[in-house]
Amino acid sequence: MLHIALWEPEIPPNTGNIARLCAATGATLHLIGRLGFHLDNRSLQRAGLDYWPDVKSQRHAVFDDFQAAINPDRSHRLFCFSAHAKRPYTQVAYQADDVLLFGSESRGLPESILAKYADSAVTIPMLTGKVRSLNLATSVGIVVYEALRQLQVW
Repeated sequence: MLHIALWEPEIPPNTGNIARLCAATGATLHLIGRLGFHLDNRSLQRAGLDYWPDVKSQRHAVFDDFQAAINPDRSHRLFCFSAHAKRPYTQVAYQADDVLLFGSESRGLPESILAKYADSAVTIPMLTGKVRSLNLATSVGIVVYEALRQLQVW
């Protein structure tokens, strides 16, 4: 099934919404680097994340650990989502074990990651230039359901 990876997410409700999406779709959630919140039981309960036990998740302290876990050259294809990419997300033919990597809410993905995976950088087009990016949880939802539609899982 799909893998959703978040690079240093900062806003707990966004990650909570994405975790709920993962629980609902069977996707694995990867949290990479420094988080802007705690993942202890007390913090999760306070945030109302009672479905957290149903989320398949992996925690990676650094990007190298994440890469080792998913092995993008052999096991999984990795797609980097960026407002600065040119290729629309709808031009990807998604496969069941794809990894969808999203950056932090305020900074996006680091340039070093985007440069390394330039061939797999994709974007969600916006019709106007009035905003610089979409909400992280909204973006993940858009892409996950496009991938699931293509995979014909229902």
